[in-house]
Amino acid sequence: MPAEWETQKAVMLTWPHAGTDWRDILGEVEPVFLDIAKAVLQFENLVVSCEDANKVNALSALFETYIQDNNLPHSVRVLQAPADDTWARDHGPISVRTPTGLSLLDFAFNAWGGKFAYEKDNRINGKLAEAGAFGDLPMRAIDLVLEGGSIESDGQGTLLTTSECLLTPTRNPELDRTAIEAALSELLGARHFLWLNHGYLAGDDTDSHIDTLARLCAADTICYVACPDETDEHYHALKAMEEELRNFHQPDGQPYKLTPLPWPDAIHDDDGERLPATYANFLIINGAVLLPVYGVAQDGEAIETLASLFPDRKIVPIQCRPLIKQHGSLHCVTMQIPAE
Repeated sequence: MPAEWETQKAVMLTWPHAGTDWRDILGEVEPVFLDIAKAVLQFENLVVSCEDANKVNALSALFETYIQDNNLPHSVRVLQAPADDTWARDHGPISVRTPTGLSLLDFAFNAWGGKFAYEKDNRINGKLAEAGAFGDLPMRAIDLVLEGGSIESDGQGTLLTTSECLLTPTRNPELDRTAIEAALSELLGARHFLWLNHGYLAGDDTDSHIDTLARLCAADTICYVACPDETDEHYHALKAMEEELRNFHQPDGQPYKLTPLPWPDAIHDDDGERLPATYANFLIINGAVLLPVYGVAQDGEAIETLASLFPDRKIVPIQCRPLIKQHGSLHCVTMQIPAE
């Protein structure tokens, strides 16, 4: 499985529509998707799946105009496919490099253990492949539940994940940790597993996806969510996670370089529920990092931290406060397709 920082061909988005949980705030959330899409097109190609046929045509025209007006060398494909929701990170295809070239794996998706409807989302990859969205890349259906947000790869055989997610009985109840490792070794080429047993975010529906907590930034570097406030409900779990990270070693035995991410001010919805705002949910693309920001005091520090982690890439902040109203953020709504 390639690392996210390797050269990419495109980024995939699944567009929100009135039949999703976004229905009441479509006017707020669609501009966020537009900002992400336009940012991607500055650096690489874009693939969009959309349920509404009229919206397919409107988005195609909008993005083609944007490409022409900005004289961009990239392309966009907007294709019709029914969708239950918009979390492309988790229902999108996971890429692997094989001796014969790049291949796409279509893992089973069951909405984080059957929490929500998922039948349409589980068929999106097949629909897009039939429509030629991924060119000539072969795609294989895999009878294993796995979400892209639950795993991080360094592109060299190391996989970073959480036991809370991968070992929950609502995903693959017949498989224990040893069996999960065997399956991911065979399917993703993983040889070195880093399991986090601590760490969570209030308001998270994913059972502690790794992409909300800790991210590989290079083969020897991990950034992670850190909570300095001892009165915060997250403090002890994230402190325990930090200690686990300090005890991790690279395959050669060296410890990882660790960088804590800023802890954003608490954000709550209208019912007083805390929302899972996290700066770990960034997307690495060709020449840039798209960073979710939330209109809080720590946004500037987060931009500076990411700039220090990715000095050769442009940091593009995108206001993602509307996204966390449905308990996800920027990385959650995107899936990269590596270059062949």
